[in-house]
Amino acid sequence: MISVKKLTLSVCQMMVSDKKEDNLKKAEDMIRRAVNDDGANLVVLPEMFNCPYNNSYFPGFAEEYPGPTAGMLSSLAKELGVYIIGGSISEREGDKIYNTSYIFNQEGKLLGSHRKMHLFDIDIEGEITFKESETLGRGNIPTVIETDFCKIGVAICYDMRFPELMRLMVLEGAEIIVIPAAFNMTTGPAHWKDLIKVRAIDNQVYFVAASPARNMKASYQPYGHSAIANPWGDFIAMAGEGEEIITGEIDLDYLEKIRQQLPLLKHRRTDVYHITY
Repeated sequence: MISVKKLTLSVCQMMVSDKKEDNLKKAEDMIRRAVNDDGANLVVLPEMFNCPYNNSYFPGFAEEYPGPTAGMLSSLAKELGVYIIGGSISEREGDKIYNTSYIFNQEGKLLGSHRKMHLFDIDIEGEITFKESETLGRGNIPTVIETDFCKIGVAICYDMRFPELMRLMVLEGAEIIVIPAAFNMTTGPAHWKDLIKVRAIDNQVYFVAASPARNMKASYQPYGHSAIANPWGDFIAMAGEGEEIITGEIDLDYLEKIRQQLPLLKHRRTDVYHITY
């Protein structure tokens, strides 16, 4: 791995419609803008970026790998010479469907994929009821991929609520954690920004959360507010609710400085507790 201490990361907070072709075109356009206008080395898309976030859409939009969406991301990564963390899509394997993120390097090669491990089965009285497990299967493996910059952990939405998974990725060497996510208008205002900040601080990582733009016409309305937090817990970029691209500089020397000055990871009492899988 080549040691490069700084990179430019962009998040494409895109509006998702019920037409896959339109979503893929929008994703491509925004990735190109992030690279050509903002100089991004790594571009992140939101959760279910080619499909409305609704159980009724997941089967019809599902693709086997390699499908048209993965093909578009691979080709674009190679053409532009950029890493792409492809949000997530509905993936079909056999008779199961997963919420899956594909990660491509600058040569268009698949570095890895993450299947959402924790399914969003919730019932908040008077607010929202959603049960992903009615349609989707669970992934079982934490995902950490190696790049020319550093190791990056990738998980999806509800996964970020589980500190054990975030810490597992850091113990495997992740210095950036990327979460394509679609928090809603109940959980978003309540927890989104706090979770991003706390996960960055606890794990002393750059923490990146990529949401779709808010679509008031959709049955499920994402909160938006995609964000990049640094290892001190400061937000270095944050979107509003609409469609936009946010960009921030990832400084790995700064990360190392934080970990040296406040050595939380070194001070863990592994003689008393530990995390395994």
